Amino acid sequence: MNGYYTEKLSGRRLELCYEIATPRVSQYLEAELQHVLTCVRSTDIVLELGCGYGRVALRLAEVVRRVVGIDTARESLEMAREHAGVNSRCKFLNMDALDIQLAAGKFDAVICVQNGICAFGVNQEALMREALRVTRSRGIILFSTYSDRFWRHRLAWFQAQAEADLIGPIDYAASGDGVIICKDGFRAGRFTPEDWRLLCSRIGCDPEIMEIDGSSVFCEILKEDSARR
Repeated sequence: MNGYYTEKLSGRRLELCYEIATPRVSQYLEAELQHVLTCVRSTDIVLELGCGYGRVALRLAEVVRRVVGIDTARESLEMAREHAGVNSRCKFLNMDALDIQLAAGKFDAVICVQNGICAFGVNQEALMREALRVTRSRGIILFSTYSDRFWRHRLAWFQAQAEADLIGPIDYAASGDGVIICKDGFRAGRFTPEDWRLLCSRIGCDPEIMEIDGSSVFCEILKEDSARR
């Protein structure tokens, strides 16, 4: 997974990115999480890819049976475990999302939010295939990216992160068309609905694509196209 989040933007530095979020960005983050919560059930065992310091996993653990969060950033995982405490229904593992060392069909839901599809910096088809592998039959896979309608707010948020020296200065000449590039090597694109459909067609899935809050575009896959509810 993307070495930037392992080496430069993990733990407390990553947490600070969310603490400086504007009200509109906080609305986006909460809307995205609320949508995920409507898609899981109290009996579910859920896997979160790129769990960071546990921001999403800990909220999921309030409503599902168990959550496993994986990430490659040890500092973030240590913080997540501290936040979770000893009695939490969360388990946090140092693991690559392209090589999930867990059994096939283990999870009722696999979650990858806030543009992990681009932020991880990995082969996106391989990432989706691995998510499908560990999802049980009739389970659900949820990925999200940024809506193009959110570009102005997203760019302002990343500019604030750069001004706080959490990421490098933004290369405005190179940024645009849904892609933010920083002068220290950070790069974050986004997926359009058509991008999602093309990716899913390559792996033989029929996704449901939806926009939430004018800020997130979700790709929802029901494994084997079977009704889950």
